[in-house]
Amino acid sequence: MYRSAVITRIVLIIVCAAALTSGCGASGPASGKKTVVAAFYPLAYAAERLAGSRYAVDNLTPPGAEPHDLELTAKAVGRIESADVVLYLGHGFQPAVSAAVDQAKGKTLDILQGLPLHTAQGQEEGLTADPHVWLDPVLFSQVVKRIGAALQASPTPLVRELQQLDREYRKGLRNCARKDIVTSHAAFGYLARRYGLRQVAITGLTPEAEPAPQQLANVVRLVRRSHATTVFFERLVSPRLADTVAREVGAKTAVLDPIEGLTPDEQKQGDTYITLMRQNLAALRKALACR
Repeated sequence: MYRSAVITRIVLIIVCAAALTSGCGASGPASGKKTVVAAFYPLAYAAERLAGSRYAVDNLTPPGAEPHDLELTAKAVGRIESADVVLYLGHGFQPAVSAAVDQAKGKTLDILQGLPLHTAQGQEEGLTADPHVWLDPVLFSQVVKRIGAALQASPTPLVRELQQLDREYRKGLRNCARKDIVTSHAAFGYLARRYGLRQVAITGLTPEAEPAPQQLANVVRLVRRSHATTVFFERLVSPRLADTVAREVGAKTAVLDPIEGLTPDEQKQGDTYITLMRQNLAALRKALACR
C-alpha cells in the first residue's frame, strides 16, 4: 500500500511538471482556447466583447502605454507569430506590429482595409492615412463587423451599442454655440467630420510630434480666431503643449480621450470604450456650449 501510494505521488509530480513546462495555465491548445492578439486597446475591447469564452484575447500594448510607437520584445513577436488571429492597423500606425504580422501563422486582419480613410498629409510621421477610425462610432461599427466575421461571432449586440452611441452624439452635438475643437494631437478628424465639428490640432497624427515654432504660432492664431474656451489634452501624453496654447489664448484645459489605451486608474474604475466615449461627449458639450 505504502509503495503504491509513493509511486502514485511520483507519477502525479511528473505529470504536473510536464504540464508546467508545456505552458500549463496558459491560453492556447492546453486551455482549449484559441488566441487573438490585438495591437492595442480598441481592437482588444471589440475582440473580448465578441469572442466570449472561445478565445483568449492578448493586448500587445500595455496599460498606460502610448501605442503609436510600440516596440515589441522577442516574446511579443512570438505571440504574434503563434496566434490564431491577429488584429492590427496598417498604414504605418504601429510599424513594429505590421512587420511582425508578416511572420504570423494564423489569420491576420488589418482593420483599416476597405474603410473610407483620410489621407495623411505628406505621409506624416510615417503614416499614409489617419488611423483613428475607432473614434467614429459608425466606422467602428464596420470594424466590429469585420472582427466578428474573423472570429465567427455575432457582432450584433456591440453594433447596437455603437448605433446608440452615434445617436447620442448626433443629438448631443446638434445645437452648439461653437464648432471648433482644439486638440493636443489630430486624433479626432473622423469624429469631427461625422458630427459637423472642426478639429484644430496642435500636433499631427502622432502625439509625440513636436510642432515647429511657426506651426505652434499658427495654431495659437487659429484658436484665437475660433474663440475656443477649451484646449483638450489626453492622459497618455504630456499636457505641456496644450497648457502652452491655453495660456497664450486665455483658455482652460480639459481631457478628450483618444481611447488608444486605458490607464491603470481607468482599468480599476471599470472604464471601457463605451464609457470613455460618453465622457468625451460630455466634455465636448461643455466646451462647445451645446444645448
